[in-house]
Amino acid sequence: TARGVNEYAADLARSHPGRFGRFAVIPLPDTEGSLREIEHALSVLKADGIGLLTSYGDKWLGDAAYQPVFEELNRRKAVVFVHPATASCCRALLPDVAPMVAEIPQDTTRAVTNLLFTGAFARFKDIRFIFTHAGGNVPMVAGRMRQYAPKNIAEKAPNGIDYELRRLYYDIAGTAYRPAIVALTSLVSTTHILFGSDNPYVPLAETAEGMLQVGFSAADLQLIGRDNALALLPRLNKG
Repeated sequence: TARGVNEYAADLARSHPGRFGRFAVIPLPDTEGSLREIEHALSVLKADGIGLLTSYGDKWLGDAAYQPVFEELNRRKAVVFVHPATASCCRALLPDVAPMVAEIPQDTTRAVTNLLFTGAFARFKDIRFIFTHAGGNVPMVAGRMRQYAPKNIAEKAPNGIDYELRRLYYDIAGTAYRPAIVALTSLVSTTHILFGSDNPYVPLAETAEGMLQVGFSAADLQLIGRDNALALLPRLNKG
């Protein structure tokens, strides 16, 4: 399925030159299959990066089982876009609340915390990670990460927790609201924020219009709306 999706996306891009960039999918938790697909997607199809979910079954991205995949992505200095899933543990915790309200942002927070506390961010420092939805709850719990970090955090994150969180990239899909943006911009520079959309679940125009109402300067809007993405994905920069 991953191969079919990636071939389709590559054909779409070829049919419309200059219009589409692509993050290829890989078949985690199948490690060997994922390594083969990374090779095909990045070397043959020339994808712009790899798209992952925050969790697969009961394992988050910092799990040791995925280390060979991250070693290869790090070797390639890949851009990795991470979208939340609803973890199998937590799909029916609140039967009267849709998972996208609380569980989707929380799974991003779980993934970031897992990657941080297992040392994966520091170990795979050449991967450029993008997390969606303004990082889920990450800006709100960054202080708690420091307060309740494991005893060996100096080994796992030798440059510090703040350093690792601030070098990640965050898009604002579905989160172009002042409270979320204030929290995010308190954590990272606008050079690490990207426009994103959950279209059609959140209409593209809603995020675009919201982005104009949260206090960004014209320079910041240019960075978030275009320049930061082109810096990450230079193949798309046609001048």
